[in-house]
Amino acid sequence: MNDKQQISVLSFIKDLPNICSLLGLMSAVVGIYFAIQGVFQAAIIGVLWAVLFDWYDGIIARKMKGRTKVQDDFGAQLDSMIDIVSFGILPAIILLSYGNYNILFLPGAFVIIAASVIRLTYFNVYGLIDSKTYKGFPLDNNVLILAFVFLFESFFRQSTFSIIIYSLLMILSALNLSSIPTPKFGGKWVYVLVAYVLVMTAVFGWILLSRV
Repeated sequence: MNDKQQISVLSFIKDLPNICSLLGLMSAVVGIYFAIQGVFQAAIIGVLWAVLFDWYDGIIARKMKGRTKVQDDFGAQLDSMIDIVSFGILPAIILLSYGNYNILFLPGAFVIIAASVIRLTYFNVYGLIDSKTYKGFPLDNNVLILAFVFLFESFFRQSTFSIIIYSLLMILSALNLSSIPTPKFGGKWVYVLVAYVLVMTAVFGWILLSRV
């Protein structure tokens, strides 16, 4: 019996980077709930925090000493599965819900999820081009851009804005599957991300409170 078979499934939950990953999953599930309810500002807040936890699980893992290869491998697979929910399923549900679940939005939802699955599978097999470069546009960047675009929602009719986010998400999905080299942000960029998430959370939170 090898080491992988001897380790229980639940033992991995005690690993701090995996706890961080699961907090990201919780954020995504909260986002999905509010997207289904049509509370899009809350859904955007959920997906933004999913991005933040997604960045920090890797940071924590790299700083921890004594982690085994099995722990690293499990954490990488867990992170990938959660990314499908956070950056594939959640944006697809936002699109469907914003389009009032019109069947014309269903192909778009499929493209978003399919692109996320294909990209993550490719990344799991081939990894980065080099230590600082992705092939194609990273999935988490999609929702950071989507959140920014949602700041301008009030300037458009719902039907018009639904077409805007539909078009945007299709373009981003194409970029996810492209071969365009994209820098991997790290280091001090994490502070930029933290500031972005906190500011956007405050803005969308204020919008939500102003509508109560």
